[in-house]
Amino acid sequence: MKPLIFSLLFFGLIQCNPPSSTALETPLVIAYYSGNGIDIKQYDLKGVDQLIYSFLHLKGNQLAIDNPQDSLTLLQLTALKKAYPKLQVLVSLGGWGGCKTCSDVFSTQAARKEFALSTAQILKNYQADGIDLDWEYPVVPGPPGHPYKDADQANFTDLVVQLRKELPKKAVLSFAAGGYPDYLERAIDWKAVMPLVDHVNVMSYDMVGGFSTTTGHHTPLYATSQQERSADQAIQWLLEKGVPAHKIVIGAAFYGRIFQQVPPENQGLYQTGTFLKGVDQKNFDEVTQNFTFYWDQIAQAPYAYDEENQLFLTYDNAKSIALKVDYVRTHHLKGIMFWELSNDLPKNGLLHGLVQKAKK
Repeated sequence: MKPLIFSLLFFGLIQCNPPSSTALETPLVIAYYSGNGIDIKQYDLKGVDQLIYSFLHLKGNQLAIDNPQDSLTLLQLTALKKAYPKLQVLVSLGGWGGCKTCSDVFSTQAARKEFALSTAQILKNYQADGIDLDWEYPVVPGPPGHPYKDADQANFTDLVVQLRKELPKKAVLSFAAGGYPDYLERAIDWKAVMPLVDHVNVMSYDMVGGFSTTTGHHTPLYATSQQERSADQAIQWLLEKGVPAHKIVIGAAFYGRIFQQVPPENQGLYQTGTFLKGVDQKNFDEVTQNFTFYWDQIAQAPYAYDEENQLFLTYDNAKSIALKVDYVRTHHLKGIMFWELSNDLPKNGLLHGLVQKAKK
């Protein structure tokens, strides 16, 4: 235990000072990207601060490029820094369904160190700027069949310690966090981890997911009497636990979730139903022709209902994302991220409005 405690104290002492209030007035815009690189030049990335390539995975104990196409895509993304000098390009580990061996691999310090060394090598080889850990999830259940255990919390902490030791000093180190109470309360040792990372990306979406049998808002800003989970609930929990506001990034969704067999009461909101499919923002017009659109003033979130086909849609739009940016400013958070870029329209999509709002 003593070496770990020393490391935590050491890195706590050398962490950067909080940014000035001026910096906080211009929130970071962080884009996850899971495409193959072919479409990336369609998007105007001016105003985007970080582009996170999603996802790389474990091969044994090491972070690995899965195939030649992934290698080419990552090279295409890092080449964008020539056109956008302020852009940082990160890689991300895992994702939903992409971290099955994480609990077992990260159970030993030798493996954690090997992972950190392999990550440093990838960043060097591809001239990438950092890594975002998207282990879904330490300690609490993730995808069916994925191992998890109580020891994951301490192992995650030491994984961050090893990465901070082995990565270049200027490398960005962040992680994606579940935005719901069980994860927040159990998965992460917040006091130990947050001094070592640049920020946490709170996944304040999928609050109503594919396993839900009741409709609701999947990415609401505020809780309602019928739905406790929300971005605000997660952010306020973190702030109350002492997580610095300037290290918190809120999440937005560039996709919606459609539920079927939903009765018409309350325009389908908070009714029984089963998840049908997701819908990308770029396909909204063709998918939602029969829907009527509504706004929940309490949740500060849009929703829609197709009475003829008994379909319910929950999603983010330009208005709800703008309100999230306002929330970032009000609470002095670091910024806003979204999943994910290739879901958006190449021109005049949600990214355009987000950047206009965040960088004004």
